[in-house]
Amino acid sequence: MARVRLGVAERRAELLRAAVEQIEARGVAAVRIADVASALGVSNALVLYHFSTKEKLVAAAFTFAAEDDLAHLRKLLDRRTTALRRLRAALRWYAPTGQAKGWRLWIEGWAAALREPALLDVTLDLDRQWKQALSEVIAEGVTAGEFHCPDPAGTALRLTALLDGLAVQMTAYGGAVSRARALEWVDEALARELGLERAALTAL
Repeated sequence: MARVRLGVAERRAELLRAAVEQIEARGVAAVRIADVASALGVSNALVLYHFSTKEKLVAAAFTFAAEDDLAHLRKLLDRRTTALRRLRAALRWYAPTGQAKGWRLWIEGWAAALREPALLDVTLDLDRQWKQALSEVIAEGVTAGEFHCPDPAGTALRLTALLDGLAVQMTAYGGAVSRARALEWVDEALARELGLERAALTAL
């Protein structure tokens, strides 16, 4: 059967989705242009037509994944409910699952960013946007009188740092921390940061 002819934007999106999957499966260092091409049944030349080097493909794949994550975050934070509910929902989504498939991608990205300036730009921008979004919803909650927090930016940094660390433990060392225990610790940290009793979160 002949492949359906895709527009340029659709083809790029298809290639980027395949690149993300291959990076998750093989790692940044091991993944090849040929792996992405083979996964879609296309030629290496087609991949190189859209992304002239592996480095450009990898950077674009991480940008693609980051934009998808941020779109989901914005959807959670735009809900018509309290700031506390939105904040807790965002943190629970951010928290790694037992399989932590998506987190393997970002741990790979952090490691590769130590050597790849383009990837460093992508990971730094994603990190900045996450913290900014969380800071804003925390500030909304303070203004609405839902909780007390003198430093929304600091709270956002501490909470995401906790989640990043838990993600490494759960992804690299299977079974080291259960998802249930991780979420319990996140709730405890969130309640402490906002001057609330943990029961105020579990009642949501």
